[in-house]
Formats: sequence, structure tokens, C-alpha cells
Amino acid sequence: MTDTLTAPRRLVSAAPGGRSAVRWTVGGAVVAGPLFLVAGLAQGFARGGFDFRRNAISQLALGEAGWIQTASFVVTGALLIAGAAGLRQILRGGPGGTWGPALTGAFGVSFWLAAAFPADPGAGFPAGAPEATVMSGHGAVHMFGGMAGYLAVCAAFLVLARPLAARGLRSWAMASRIAPVAVLAGFTASAASVLAFTVGAGLGLLWLSAVTARLAGAQAGR
Repeated sequence: MTDTLTAPRRLVSAAPGGRSAVRWTVGGAVVAGPLFLVAGLAQGFARGGFDFRRNAISQLALGEAGWIQTASFVVTGALLIAGAAGLRQILRGGPGGTWGPALTGAFGVSFWLAAAFPADPGAGFPAGAPEATVMSGHGAVHMFGGMAGYLAVCAAFLVLARPLAARGLRSWAMASRIAPVAVLAGFTASAASVLAFTVGAGLGLLWLSAVTARLAGAQAGR
């Protein structure tokens, strides 16, 4: 009876087409972070009045060229949600197989919220825009959505430490437990430096990319 129940799963995992599809979907979470950061850095250096020491990448969605950053939010969210689906296939039936993908997907949804509810202007950007003295409704949704998304991905790192350890990747598992501390430290320091916030957010994106790639590689080596 046990062989009868497990055979279909073995056939699916062994099928070349199935493995290829999983690699493509999980690849979304691998490339999402680097693509988002490259797009943000390129825009930040190119757009007048933007200063990484005072402005958050989210503010690039404001102004005439803001559609580029809005599109970056939408694409990043889609890639992360696709990556979450791939993680679900890789981790199915094992440690972290439910909450790891779910939290990664929630992180992806937060990028769609960021696209739909832009940040408020401030700190001289966009050039000529009045300073926001009171947070707007869409600015509040943007901020709280981002906070929820990063809390979700920090929780995902803790969950994904379990399948990393189960695969014998103990140093990766330890680093995945430490990463949330570094990300949240950057967010805490944002009151003194917006750059610290950007570094913390970027670290979260890059660590998710690295962990997803490592889990996918370990699966492929089985």
C-alpha cells in the first residue's frame, strides 16, 4: 500500500519536464532580489534629486519616470510568488514545506501592495514636490505592507533553516537564522539613516535569493 501511494510522487519528481518546470518557477525567487536592486540602483543614480542617503528606493515610483519602479514592484512580486510555488514543490512533504513557501509568497504580495499604494514624497524627492507633513492613506498602506512583507520573509528565513539543516547544510541553516537579525537591525537604524534601511532591505532580498538557489541546487543533486 505504501509503494502504491508514493509511486505517483516519485514519477512526477523523476520526470524531466516536471523538474524543469520546478527549476523555472523556483528561479523566480532566485532572480527577483538582484533584479529589483539593480533596477533601483540604476534609477537612483540616474534620476535627479534622488539621494540614497535620504531617499528610499520606494520613492522612485514617484514622478514622471515613476512607472519604471512601479513595474519593478509588480515584476518582483510576480517572480517571488512564482518562486514560492517552486519552493513548495521542492520542500513538499518535508521540513518547512508549508510555511516556507507561504511566507515567501506573502513577501511577494507586499511588492504588489507597494506598486498599488505608492510611498509619500519627501526629503527632496521628487524634485520640486512639497514635503509631506502628514502621512497619506496610500503612504501608510505602503509602509505597513512593506513592514509586514519583511517580517514575513524574516520568518521564512527561520523556517527555511530547517530544510537546510535536514540536507546537511548546517552553516547555511545557521546563517539563515542570523539573517533576520541583520535585516531587522537595518530597519531599526532607519530612524537615523535611510541608507541603513536600504541595506537591510537589500540584504533580505539577496539572502532569499541565495537560500532559494541553495535549496534548488541541493534538490537537483539528489
